[in-house]
Amino acid sequence: MDYFLTEEQKMIQDLARQVAEEKVLPLRAELDENEEFSREIIKHFADADLLGLGIPEEYGGMGMGVFEQILATEQVARVCCGTAVTFGSGGLGAMPIIYYGSKEQKQKYLPDVASGKKLTAFALTESTAGSDASGIQTTAVRDGDEYVLNGTKQWITNAAEAEIYCVVAITDRSKGPRGSSIFVVEKGDSGFEFGKKEKKMGIRTSTTGELIFNDCRIPADRLISREGMGFIIAMKALDLSRPGVGILGVGLSQGAMEVAIEFAQTRIQFGRPIIAQQAVQHILADMATNIEAGRALIYAITKYIDSGAKNISKVSAMAKLFPTDMAMQITTNAVQILGGHGYMREYPVEKMMRDSKILQIFEGTNQIQRNVIGQELNKQFSSRKNKG
Repeated sequence: MDYFLTEEQKMIQDLARQVAEEKVLPLRAELDENEEFSREIIKHFADADLLGLGIPEEYGGMGMGVFEQILATEQVARVCCGTAVTFGSGGLGAMPIIYYGSKEQKQKYLPDVASGKKLTAFALTESTAGSDASGIQTTAVRDGDEYVLNGTKQWITNAAEAEIYCVVAITDRSKGPRGSSIFVVEKGDSGFEFGKKEKKMGIRTSTTGELIFNDCRIPADRLISREGMGFIIAMKALDLSRPGVGILGVGLSQGAMEVAIEFAQTRIQFGRPIIAQQAVQHILADMATNIEAGRALIYAITKYIDSGAKNISKVSAMAKLFPTDMAMQITTNAVQILGGHGYMREYPVEKMMRDSKILQIFEGTNQIQRNVIGQELNKQFSSRKNKG
């Protein structure tokens, strides 16, 4: 469909697709097999000025909205979801600084993020705090002009690869979730180490690992906003980033469908290509319909977010929920269309199927997204009743 993109938006889309096809595609299978993170590929994105899409212009970025960012991410995910996770997660890691950081923090960190000189990571999850983000145990205690951090973060995207980490820690446990704060921690800070690198089912080209804080001392001016704002900032960042997870599902599904169609046009069974079989046509028809529905949903929601809408939790959850559930189904069906070939590593759809599963899990499981949507609907309709 024609979504009536501006010339600038088309340029972003085309540029991301070009980098993905020319630089990512030739290395896709090798990087997945070796579970390797590629700085070289990140440099290609940086050289194309794609890493600064969401960074304000005064700090070296392009000052674009969420919509332009998902346009680029979709094209990368179409080729390699793992690489797209790395591409997109840098935006999540920078969001606390972009939206809540002081002018000094923005000047110090954002130009290097926009240029690709430094990568960012967002550190919220712990072994006891997954879906329940309020259950974090990592602490930050003020000591003069410093904060001392202790604790361990788990399953952090870009762990050990990033140079800038936005870390959520408890500063006043008596206040519950309102007692958390968020800090910038830099690679090389005293007491900051990296734990094990995880070996994953999918998105193997994206590094996932532990962050360990053992009396990690950082300057007090690394606190973002003020004490007690950690949970609010984290939820704001997740609301803004969830459409980005949804677009990973759309791009991944588009790539899987294209492989399935190409295979179905050339695979001869019973004397004709299998795409001539009605059963195969119906599977492909459902794929195409769901992909377009997912794309239209995310495009509409991100434009709504960029318009300045305030309460976006419900629509943000929808933007993550539908396309990622869809991606799991579409990649599974793509493997089915390729049959035995689809199960072999020689073809990319088995990787796409492995990659798709995490989309239903991270940045809030899809069950949590349903909770968010249901709770917001309850509030919305209760409010209407109260108004008579």
